[in-house]
Amino acid sequence: MVGITAFGAYIPFNRMERKRLAEAYGEPAPPGEKAVANYDEDSVTMAVEAARDCLTGSGPAALGGVFFATTTPPYREKQSATTVAAAIDAPDTIRTADYTSTLRAGTTALLAAVDAAKSGAGSVLVTAADCRLGAARGQFEQLFGDGAAALVVGTENVLAEIEATCTVAGDVITQWRETDDKYVRAWEDRFVTTRGYGAMVKKVLTTLAGKQKIMPSEINKLVLYAPSPRYQAGTAMSMGFRQEQIQDGLFATVGLAGAAHAPLMLTAALEQAGPGDRILMVSFGEGADAVLFKVTENIKNFAPRLGAARLLASRKNTMNYLTYLRWKNMLDFEPPRRPDPDRPSAPAMWRNAAKNLAFYGSRCTKCGTPQIPAQRVCVHCRTFDEMTPYRFADTNARIATYTIDHLTISQDPPTVFAVVDYEGGGRLLCEMTDCEPAKVAIGMEVEMTFRKLYQAGGIHNYYWKARPKR
Repeated sequence: MVGITAFGAYIPFNRMERKRLAEAYGEPAPPGEKAVANYDEDSVTMAVEAARDCLTGSGPAALGGVFFATTTPPYREKQSATTVAAAIDAPDTIRTADYTSTLRAGTTALLAAVDAAKSGAGSVLVTAADCRLGAARGQFEQLFGDGAAALVVGTENVLAEIEATCTVAGDVITQWRETDDKYVRAWEDRFVTTRGYGAMVKKVLTTLAGKQKIMPSEINKLVLYAPSPRYQAGTAMSMGFRQEQIQDGLFATVGLAGAAHAPLMLTAALEQAGPGDRILMVSFGEGADAVLFKVTENIKNFAPRLGAARLLASRKNTMNYLTYLRWKNMLDFEPPRRPDPDRPSAPAMWRNAAKNLAFYGSRCTKCGTPQIPAQRVCVHCRTFDEMTPYRFADTNARIATYTIDHLTISQDPPTVFAVVDYEGGGRLLCEMTDCEPAKVAIGMEVEMTFRKLYQAGGIHNYYWKARPKR
């Protein structure tokens, strides 16, 4: 039996109400809000957070592969799955791969993971994340949102068995970006829906139903990607599904999350599923993928660390449109009157990979005291060179003291720097994120989150920051 053995999600803490777009341009906007990645987040950091949510019950040591799907990778030529694997502390003997350039990348990676698991490659972690941009005052700016999902595919302790899959490929130009395009472009709606989305989705559903001899009434939840709520409901009902069978498309709470959208909807459906339920997931992008799942009894014994429902509820939606434009680099601001940061050193990044990406410190083997950064002399018992690596990424901490800096360069001033004390030992000075400076307090419980520090010379520099516990 091959299927989903774990699942998780990530939805950014920050949201922007769509009425802010209406206020900015004096034009109607759809209801609800959209999830907005912070200025220090990208598709890689969100994929890491989704993977951490997914791997709550089991560590990464047993993984045989890490696949990363996105249409917005940070590099044009450098694999990002290796960064995700390093950040979750996966072994370096695993298979890594990036899947990109199509909205179907998430399900393409999932199907590749299924093939790998069937071939005996072990469990494969599939992460999907996207931060797509729509041009100002356009429909895509209203519809797009940021998010990520993670699924582990394996053969043991399966939560949702994969009963059948079907793919329809079609070279139909609906949405695209050229190499130098910042914003997504699209053909006119009628062609996109009649010759692209509608035709491909209906064909893949009809083909799968014919192969499996299954009727719409036998499906508990239809996880259907669609370019808008209207097309989702219209397409589903035209195929014989009822409204209550259609999984919430997250249009009013997250927005269209690109390659991560269908997997993110799937994680939300799995959170509510019971043994015996059948879930049918359909994605679209130059064709369509359909995957039929049957939920097993094991679903009762699994829960993600946070999960989609809790992440949807954990939010701040006071963002104004100017902040959104600044975070997305859609406006040119006067640069700071200071030297540009130096390009990170590749040898230094290699030497410090365990510290910077996996977030390792050390732990004294004599007295058991953890300490970060890693030390040669124990701060507690003064033992010399008696240390073992100790990972702090999942260790809770509290603020010992903090300062609010109004002068440092930031896309979201002021910046909060905090000294945090970790449970069991260890103290670190670090930057905070996803926080309201006025609400930061000594003793506040915080957790670590993987973020992008800066980009210089074409190199993205990642590290960990503290945030209030979600």
